[in-house]
Amino acid sequence: MKLVVCAGPATTGKTSVLRHLTRKLIATGNRVAFLKIDVQYADEDELFAAEFGIPARKVYSGELCPDHCSVMVLGDALRWAQGCGAGVFLTETAGLCLRCSPYVDGGLGIVVLEASSGMNLPRKIGPMLSLADIAVVTKVDLVSQAEREVFRARILDAAPQVRVREVNALHGVGIDPLVRAVMATPDAGERMGLRGNPPVGTCTICVGKKDVGWQAHFGVVRPLDNQAFYRGE
Repeated sequence: MKLVVCAGPATTGKTSVLRHLTRKLIATGNRVAFLKIDVQYADEDELFAAEFGIPARKVYSGELCPDHCSVMVLGDALRWAQGCGAGVFLTETAGLCLRCSPYVDGGLGIVVLEASSGMNLPRKIGPMLSLADIAVVTKVDLVSQAEREVFRARILDAAPQVRVREVNALHGVGIDPLVRAVMATPDAGERMGLRGNPPVGTCTICVGKKDVGWQAHFGVVRPLDNQAFYRGE
C-alpha cells in the first residue's frame, strides 16, 4: 500500500487537491482510503465517503499538536487502511504546527501552498516545506505571472530538492503529475520513522503549566533578549 501525507497551512486547498487526486486514482483502478487529522472539527471524511464510496475516517487531535497526533495514530491507521483493502492511503493533516514535519520515510510527502498567501510564506513554514517531496501551489490565477515566479523561486530557495507543481484545485487542472508521483512511490513498510528531527525539546508549558514569564518555567525557556533560532532541517 502506498502512503501519501498531505500537509500545508489552513485554507490552501489541501482537501480540494486530494479530492481531484482521489477521483483520478479511482478512475485508474486504485482502491483508496482517506484519513483526516484535525484539531476540533472536520467533515472531510464524510465528504470523501459520500462522493467516492471509499473508507474514510477522521481523528481529532484535541489537546495534542496535530503532527504529534499523526505520529501516534499513523501505525493504527495504516493497519486500518490495509484491512480495508486500500492500495493508496491518503492522509491530510491540519497543518497548524509549522515547526514539526508530518512526513514519514517510506511515504510521499506533499505540501500545499497558496500563491496568494504572500511571497515570504515559503520562508516561514520550515520542515513542512523543506522535507516535502512535492510542493503543490494553488490559487495561481489570483496573482500575476511575476508573483508566481517569485513564489516558485522562494520555494526552491527554502527547499532546493522539492518538485514544484502548480494546480488549479477548483477544476483539477495539473493533477496528473501528482497521480504519476503517487504511483511511482514504493509501498510503505511495516516500520517507518519521521522524516527529519522533531522539535528540540519539551517545556513545562507543554505539560500544562499556565504561569506567564520564563522565570516560572524550566526546560526549554527563552527570555526576551535571547533569540536562539530554530531553523528546521
